[in-house]
Amino acid sequence: MERSQGTGKRWAEPHACADAKELHQRLQEMDVIQREEYPSLKGRSRLEAYPALKHSGRIYSWNWERKHWRLERVLEHLAGYAVPRKVDKCGTVSLYNTNYYVGTIHGGKTTYVMLDPLRREWLFTDDRGNQLRTQPAAEMCRQRIMTLSVTNRR
Repeated sequence: MERSQGTGKRWAEPHACADAKELHQRLQEMDVIQREEYPSLKGRSRLEAYPALKHSGRIYSWNWERKHWRLERVLEHLAGYAVPRKVDKCGTVSLYNTNYYVGTIHGGKTTYVMLDPLRREWLFTDDRGNQLRTQPAAEMCRQRIMTLSVTNRR
């Protein structure tokens, strides 16, 4: 799932979109190409290989999303990931195009980044689970998530 989202993100070029509406349109177009045209399994598209997966049967509803969307649930979900990042020689790692200082002593090492959903902080640990540092995760707020602006554009 994450790999296909990364492919969609690369193909849709979100940095070139003027707004969320344009990004949504591009993602839809790239999704169709990836699902219906791009050869995936023995030369067949994913749709040809798995026709039953064409649609979930649910229709998107903005009103439903507005009533049910909860930041706490998003943060709890993200807390389930530990993402490896290589610490550069200056002691920083990049997350959502933002550099976070972990410590120059850790330069060249791999750190694992997790989200503390209660304190809304990034946790940086070594490969044994020892906490190296925490940093505020200010970008993890309702407005930035809902407007697809968590990532800082470069």
